[in-house]
Amino acid sequence: MLSEKDINGIGMTSRRTRERLVNRLRDKGIHNEQVLDAIRNTPRHLFVDEAIASRAYEDTPLPIGHGQTISQPYIVARMTELLLGDRPPVRVLEVGTGCGYQSAILSQLVDRVFTVERIQALLQQARKRFRQLRLYNIQARHTDGGWGWEQHAPFEGIIVTAAPERIPQALLEQLDVGGRLVIPVGAQGGAQTLCVIHRTPSGFEREDHEAVSFVPLLGGTG
Repeated sequence: MLSEKDINGIGMTSRRTRERLVNRLRDKGIHNEQVLDAIRNTPRHLFVDEAIASRAYEDTPLPIGHGQTISQPYIVARMTELLLGDRPPVRVLEVGTGCGYQSAILSQLVDRVFTVERIQALLQQARKRFRQLRLYNIQARHTDGGWGWEQHAPFEGIIVTAAPERIPQALLEQLDVGGRLVIPVGAQGGAQTLCVIHRTPSGFEREDHEAVSFVPLLGGTG
């Protein structure tokens, strides 16, 4: 199990450095204080390789291996804020566990997090971090993210951390009425847009937000 010193960090991974990141996010328009508290309390330096841990609290994406990245903190905060909306979901599906950082943020804000990842090695590392940080309300599965997790559907919230060119039908079907799907949509290297899909009793409504850049949502498992 991790010690308090490991979690709190020192120098460029200290709580003072985290506080500077939170202030930058607030200056960039993140207003939800619960989201900012989750960013403040989550040791991002433990979700990246030790060699780049000193950069963990920069507002930038960082490599995590296997051609994947840990998302920029602003994007994590922005997507989380959009997911919570004015009625926070109870049960959330995350597509694209990656290193587990977004899952760790969500675990502090909702009752249950169900997260799926197609790359087995990344999922194993994320599960280890969840155990070390005692994040027991996260359930993870190795599967193609485009399939979602039908066994636990419907979800009041779904968040996708990679960009499909078209929204997978399975994710729309697993979204509860009144729920929100937060997802970047568009081809890699082209225009991608951060979207919120609302499911209503009569269908789906789409809101487009800012331009973003994500790795593509790939099928299959590895």
